[in-house]
Amino acid sequence: MPGRWDILSQPCCLSSSPEDGELGVWQPMASEVFQSCLSQCKILELSKDTRALKEAFEAGDLPAVAAKLQSTLHSLENVRLDIGVTGGMGSGKSTFVNAIRGLGDEDTNSACTGVVEMTVDPTPYPHPKYPSVVFWDLPGIGTSAFRADKYFRRVQLFRYDFFLIITSESFTADLAELALEILRHGKHFYCIRSKVDVDITASRSRRPSSFSEERVLNQIRDDCVQRLEAQGLRDPKVFLLSMFELGKYDFHLLEESMVRDLESHKRHAFLVALPNISKPTLERKAASLRQHTWLVATVACGANPRPVPGLPEVACDLHVLTRALEGYRHSFGLDGGSLVRLAEQTGQPLHEILQVLQGPKTKVTEALVAELLGQASGDASAFSQKLLNVPVLGSLASCGLSFATVYRMLRTSLDVAVSDAQSVLVQASLDSPDRKLPDGQWSQPGA
Repeated sequence: MPGRWDILSQPCCLSSSPEDGELGVWQPMASEVFQSCLSQCKILELSKDTRALKEAFEAGDLPAVAAKLQSTLHSLENVRLDIGVTGGMGSGKSTFVNAIRGLGDEDTNSACTGVVEMTVDPTPYPHPKYPSVVFWDLPGIGTSAFRADKYFRRVQLFRYDFFLIITSESFTADLAELALEILRHGKHFYCIRSKVDVDITASRSRRPSSFSEERVLNQIRDDCVQRLEAQGLRDPKVFLLSMFELGKYDFHLLEESMVRDLESHKRHAFLVALPNISKPTLERKAASLRQHTWLVATVACGANPRPVPGLPEVACDLHVLTRALEGYRHSFGLDGGSLVRLAEQTGQPLHEILQVLQGPKTKVTEALVAELLGQASGDASAFSQKLLNVPVLGSLASCGLSFATVYRMLRTSLDVAVSDAQSVLVQASLDSPDRKLPDGQWSQPGA
């Protein structure tokens, strides 16, 4: 028989929808909550004192567990991620730095853009909502001032978690040399051919009767791959993008590759910071946030619990939960600033966008959280009983109903936020049907 801590480290799949039935869903979820998330969140690696955390779990010392997990939650929410954006001169690097952060070129804190190379020194641009996620606009390579050998020393390749190498034309020998040097540093890089929308428009204009968008895209991709292979790169992958319609073309493939290659805790930071430009992006965000729901619930119930007004049988930290729900709104672009910006970009009245929302339309308050907890408490008792029947979760015995109520409220609120974000994508595309793309993607930027 495995020990209690051994059980915790065994991977298991967490149910993604607690709404699909009651007892039949809550029963497996009780044992899955900790088993799945302790492995998937790499909680053991992030905790500074793994042995003490293990002992606290086994002793049923919830305050000690919550205190240590509170530190872990802070680490997850503030992990540093540095992304180097480099490439050829005038390739759209700065525009990409803005678009990936949900900003336009004229927005506050946007990177400087222009028809000539604007970046002289490596310049950090923190994400406006997640400042620990930093995109570095690096000088264009190939200029007389930044030849490859000097460039490597100037930009300090070791500083970044991974690189995006962007060109609007063919991949040059200098860019290939940069890619090889990045490999020697043990880093990931992703080759991006930008401005393919310009090539598409030009080809359609020149050959209207025989034009094929797929053929043009394949020709561009094949040419880039062949040039990189000729410079010594093995099996290079090239992603085709439009900086002004980021969700179009290969962005979803680029996103998949970047997410897959990151360590799990940095993967979460990257996902929540991505612009909301496609349903697949929303789904990946939701999956990552679901993996951390148990962590938020444990901290809220164990670190500084207080009886909830109007719900005395439930005790938790309303401030922690308020921050969590506000975090959902910001990550999915449902906060006021993001919705105002979306209305300006699409030309739709703000009130029409707000009408599709089922969740909070204004900033989340502790009073609203208390109301949502009251709604969740009605059917949380079944989950609470099943939770306490799992031996390894003895540390939750002192707050079984509170944890069940908080966990259900968080999961329901997250599901509502995902649904609202999907509705906003649809609503934002209604006045521009040509902007809708295959596979549930939309071309408009999201914050």
